[in-house]
Amino acid sequence: MSIPAVKELEVLDSVPTGLLINGQWRPATSGKTFDVEDPATGKVLMSISDATAEDGKAALNAAAAAQESWAKVPPRERGEILRRAFDLVTERAEDFALLMTMEMGKPLAEARGEVIYAAEFLRWFSEEAVRTFGRYSVSPDGKSRLLVTKKPVGPCLLITPWNFPLAMATRKIAPAVAAGCTMILKPAKLTPLTSQLFAAVMQEAGLPAGVLNVIASTSAGATTGPLIKDPRLRKLSFTGSTEVGRRLLADASENVLRTSMELGGNAPFVVFEDADLDAAVTGAMLAKLRNMGEACTAANRFIVHESVAEEFAQKFATKMKDMTTARGTEPESKIGPLIDATSREKVHELVTDAVAAGAKAVVGGSAVDGPGYFYQPTILTGVNEGTRILSEEIFGPVAPIITFTTEEDAVRLANNSEYGLVAYVFTRDLNRGIRMGERLETGMLGLNAGVISNAAAPFGGVKQSGLGREGGLEGIEEYLYTQYIGIADPHAG
Repeated sequence: MSIPAVKELEVLDSVPTGLLINGQWRPATSGKTFDVEDPATGKVLMSISDATAEDGKAALNAAAAAQESWAKVPPRERGEILRRAFDLVTERAEDFALLMTMEMGKPLAEARGEVIYAAEFLRWFSEEAVRTFGRYSVSPDGKSRLLVTKKPVGPCLLITPWNFPLAMATRKIAPAVAAGCTMILKPAKLTPLTSQLFAAVMQEAGLPAGVLNVIASTSAGATTGPLIKDPRLRKLSFTGSTEVGRRLLADASENVLRTSMELGGNAPFVVFEDADLDAAVTGAMLAKLRNMGEACTAANRFIVHESVAEEFAQKFATKMKDMTTARGTEPESKIGPLIDATSREKVHELVTDAVAAGAKAVVGGSAVDGPGYFYQPTILTGVNEGTRILSEEIFGPVAPIITFTTEEDAVRLANNSEYGLVAYVFTRDLNRGIRMGERLETGMLGLNAGVISNAAAPFGGVKQSGLGREGGLEGIEEYLYTQYIGIADPHAG
């Protein structure tokens, strides 16, 4: 059953339209707003305030002013705020899912899954808030005592992408809250509404004024650039493209900011000759089509043993043909639209280039007519090494297949990328799976699994895929610094 229009309007009416600064929702100082569109229809959903550099400074003023008092709040109290937020997000799961579907395009079933995933960061870090342990020891020479403590790094700038509007917000905000840091959140201009609603929920959960400030803006550089240069800012966390991440790292170097960078990916999906092909295809569907392929964890290069490549492609194609493109609120929708026209053009350009170089589209291969930015789920076979589609992040529902002969070939092809976020390997041979884990240049590995993201696990990559980890035991460490206190021998004198 389709979602009634009245329900969509009800959810949109619950979204704050202003900027959240020092606990108050207020218009931008310029008075300007910008439109947020539904990528499935191209229609405007609503307009919200467009922050300026002056608004960004006001947000940092609020965060800096609140930092000292917030850091003194007992860890248990900070954890309880996150737990209440978890309960509230869970209670309003349908509202959050519908809002994400409207502004980002993903099918409602996927959006519901994101709500569950996003909420888990709130629950996980509500528990980690009380576990920022230090240590006390006697120095090796016995002449002093060593006290090591953990302290919040201070005001943080959090910049989130458009593809997972709720999960990327909770994955950054939850550990910052747990650690005792204040924040300025800059959501993506294409999908800011979910962040606006989540910030309101954090207020309802009891987060004090100034701890979380939200400044949606169409001019990210003009708004956040001055903040990165301000010595009061102590931490920058960014999820987005490697190109933008490099520029932010350069800017952050001026004040030697702590940085967390979750950047691009070009995940290899390796299928060995002994793999369970049905399981591999199921994993491929998850790894490729989650979020219409618009994910840094998406499988981008399908590296399949030559002896099973044809069978794998046939089974994969059969599944792909059943994936219906439609607005995410429609019951038949299995593939939503891409985020905008530019993204769709980039995907088609990569497909066209691969076909011109000798590849064959066995399924799909073109845009879908009509309103919205839909692209057909696509499988390309006969892809040649050196083709652009194997080196560039696709960010669309396109699966290029290239074959290999030996394990050495598979490793070489998989590592032939500037990225190293995640890889997927399907094999029945556990020893081979372990060898691949040791040899692949990747921060994460899915072994016979097409989805591995988990709030309790460290998410992050190597090479050009970024710095730092989000989630897991490691996630809160990104928002803490280590202080050592040397204590004179209490037995001396």
